[in-house]
Amino acid sequence: MSVETEVIREATDEVVEAFARLLPQLSSTAQSLDRTAVERLTLASTNTLLVPRIEGVVVATLTLVVSPLPSGLRARIEDVVVDSAARGHGVSTVLIDKALELAAHAGARTVDLTSRPSREAANRLYERAGFRRRESTVRRVTLP
Repeated sequence: MSVETEVIREATDEVVEAFARLLPQLSSTAQSLDRTAVERLTLASTNTLLVPRIEGVVVATLTLVVSPLPSGLRARIEDVVVDSAARGHGVSTVLIDKALELAAHAGARTVDLTSRPSREAANRLYERAGFRRRESTVRRVTLP
């Protein structure tokens, strides 16, 4: 089974539908993305939206965020989700490898990501890809 990864540059019906199908598999609180929200993702200069396909069907998504900061060019991987029907076929590995390649090409020295401890399979994948746990305290505020 061949996995082909593509950089998405525009919001199409196919991509909007893929997010509607995939985001609930990532988080039960994920909000649905309409065409305007997907356009905002694809048009942001800091974002690279990757989607792999199997037999022409979008089976996952990953957003690579590369930002220039005073401390250097930083990269983060966000919102990785693979359709449950496509798991176990190497999709995640292809997707992560492509994101790391793009981050290196952009000049980032490091790539960060976060993952809930309950996502055990994903965390094992990230470890195999070379990601190491960092001593850090992530803090969040929820805005109204």
